[in-house]
Amino acid sequence: MKRSLALVLALTSGIALSAAAQSLPAPAAAPAAAAPAGPAKVAVIEFQAAVSSTNEFQREIGDLQKKFEPREVALKAQNDELESLTKQLQAQSASLSDAARATQTRSIDEKKKKFDRDVEDYRNDTGQAMNDAYSKVAAKVFDVLAAYVQQQGYTVVLDASETQQQAPVVLYHAESSDISKAVVEAYNVKSGVPAPPPQPVSAPAPKPAAAKPPAAH
Repeated sequence: MKRSLALVLALTSGIALSAAAQSLPAPAAAPAAAAPAGPAKVAVIEFQAAVSSTNEFQREIGDLQKKFEPREVALKAQNDELESLTKQLQAQSASLSDAARATQTRSIDEKKKKFDRDVEDYRNDTGQAMNDAYSKVAAKVFDVLAAYVQQQGYTVVLDASETQQQAPVVLYHAESSDISKAVVEAYNVKSGVPAPPPQPVSAPAPKPAAAKPPAAH
């Protein structure tokens, strides 16, 4: 169950992360007198990946898995019921009257519509929860980033996040200019949140899909 929830979160996280990142305030420009003399010192960070790598954000994801697991279990039960009713109708179709077949088909259709609505609500709620979690952590990571670049004397920071909706800003950068890991480590120290325990690896479960009932004759 946790694996399928992770898949749903992965589907929604791209939009959530992009929207959250776009809502972050731009770094305040330092006074001209405080700018170091000489050539610009440029740093690169994959900001969205850095936020997602923090211990605090990983903890938030674990909390979301626990929060939404009961709803996921309920959705699986609905899907299992739909599959069972569909197979039963297919097996009995030849022996049913037109009226009985139509009645069972309508019942399955109604359950399928409710299931689809519940899935959509689930996706919307998990997406919003993911967005909220990211925004909360991202704002604090941004503060750590601003302090770090000032301490290290950087004058420009470029975001190399691959999920940006606009064209990539960074086409190439040397590994030595990437401060993503350093910012994540600095944030983990400041937040005091320990690294989450490793999760057991399991094979991804196939996505369930309810079969379509036969058309009424």
